[in-house]
Amino acid sequence: MSADPKVHLAELLRTALKSVAPDLTDTPIHLERPKQAGHGDFATNLALQLAKPLRRSPRDLATMLMAELPASKMVAATEIAGAGFINFTLAAGAKTGVVSEVLARAGDFGRGARSGQKVQLEFVSANPTGPLHVGHGRGAAYGASLASVLDFAGHDVTREYYINDAGRQMDILALSTWLRYLAFFNIEIAFPPNAYQGDYVINMAREMREGHQDRFAKFTAVQLLDGAPGLPAVERKDDEAKQQREEHLDVLIANAKRLLGEDYHWVHGFALNEQLGDGREDLEEFGVHFDKWFSEKSLFDTGLVERAVAQLEKHGHIYVQDGAKWFRSTAFGDEKDRVVQRENGLYTYFASDIAYHLNKYERGFDRIIDIWGADHHGYIPRVKGALAALGLPPEKLEVALVQFAVLYRNGQKAAMSTRSGEFVTLRELRREVGNDACRFFYVLRKSDQHLDFDLDLAKSQSNENPVYYVQYAHARVCSVLQQWGGDLAELGAADLACLENERELALCARLGSFPELVQNAAADYAPHQIAFYLKDLAGEFHSWYNAERMLVDDAALRLARLALAAAVRQVLVSGLALLGVSAPQSM
Repeated sequence: MSADPKVHLAELLRTALKSVAPDLTDTPIHLERPKQAGHGDFATNLALQLAKPLRRSPRDLATMLMAELPASKMVAATEIAGAGFINFTLAAGAKTGVVSEVLARAGDFGRGARSGQKVQLEFVSANPTGPLHVGHGRGAAYGASLASVLDFAGHDVTREYYINDAGRQMDILALSTWLRYLAFFNIEIAFPPNAYQGDYVINMAREMREGHQDRFAKFTAVQLLDGAPGLPAVERKDDEAKQQREEHLDVLIANAKRLLGEDYHWVHGFALNEQLGDGREDLEEFGVHFDKWFSEKSLFDTGLVERAVAQLEKHGHIYVQDGAKWFRSTAFGDEKDRVVQRENGLYTYFASDIAYHLNKYERGFDRIIDIWGADHHGYIPRVKGALAALGLPPEKLEVALVQFAVLYRNGQKAAMSTRSGEFVTLRELRREVGNDACRFFYVLRKSDQHLDFDLDLAKSQSNENPVYYVQYAHARVCSVLQQWGGDLAELGAADLACLENERELALCARLGSFPELVQNAAADYAPHQIAFYLKDLAGEFHSWYNAERMLVDDAALRLARLALAAAVRQVLVSGLALLGVSAPQSM
């Protein structure tokens, strides 16, 4: 039988099942770790599952199953609890064996067997229209951690960033940069309130002037404003005023393209590359890496957007109204139909997204995971509907939603609007609290839960700061092993039977749950489970460390305790690495 306690218990139950219910031997056997230590190490609801088909009381069936369980040295006790659960308490030796396994496998402990499943994970994908802010940071930390967890669990993961380098937002950035550039040559108009306002735009304009002098400044203010409707009063916030501002902006963009000619492509490309390069550098410094940067523009260049819409039209999912082409997304559960091509012939962002997801399917991924902001929840049915309309299995696409993160500094909420220029950048946050605190704090909650980022707590060196608390546990082990000064190879031969007190066995049980935890976190897309686990592991280690001496005179006990401490250190390192957090040797 298996040396893995959970697998071993399942084998014992399967044997008992063959005796108690020979016609139901294919019944799945579920073993869970009870939340309360007093309920043993594992529990099964097998008797409850059998109650209905066998028409017997679950507690009676639990009694029968226990009577048929083969004897095992790994099991110290069994009991019936509640409505008919069977609780198992493992023998001490079954718990402590994990220490040897951790030390032997080192960084591979908890790593799943390769599944061969190809998973594409797309995350961040922020418009390259300004620096990444602290809201983007949560999606970046969550996506990077989830990718690491999925990879560690055994999947082949491709990390992808979708570059929105086509469309109106990039035109607005190009226009904003050009208008700031013109101002250096005293060619000024009222700067549109709905253009990009940040200092980074002025900095890009300054670079343009320093590199190209007045090459792009051969125009007058009258030419810039040709045909543009007047801007409404600043205090007007109604829909009509908003529409008027957008129309004003569109005319300015059209004038910029007409006046600059081929030079407009240079300005557009310059602004794109500056912001995209800044975002790449920021993410790399944050420990967030991508295997592929996918260009939205390539979807148009290769004709995929046109092909996707034509395919939908061929299958009767497109109709024309007021000169525009509409996708019948209401037929797939959306609240209303959606435009894919406007009356002027331009495709919408939705059309690009359809083509992009068609491309993902054509690349042959087994699972496609998109990480979107929670405000995109309504976008899910229309994208899945388009996939179904294309004859593709929509269930292959899964969307994980990330709630916005709000930073509080000195008790004040920081505004983070890119268009207004009032935002706290991810880079500023990292410089203030450090990468480790950022990465850990961002995944302390489920991704779809609201997150208030407590800046003061993130910077504190106290047990209340979870990342400090976990890292301090690692540093403590390093300090003890350094004081010992022995050969770490000796720890593999430690007599683990010496580990017999309650805290030591609880630590062993916690270590033993790590492989299962990794699989659960991968299945649930929940790297926060890793963060919770590390806090619990660190807490149990600190309690043991404060209650017991490790460098005792008894050589066998000393070696066993050091082996346990080294195993804790290894799992802390592995868990922190999954979250992109370092494991310092001293603090």
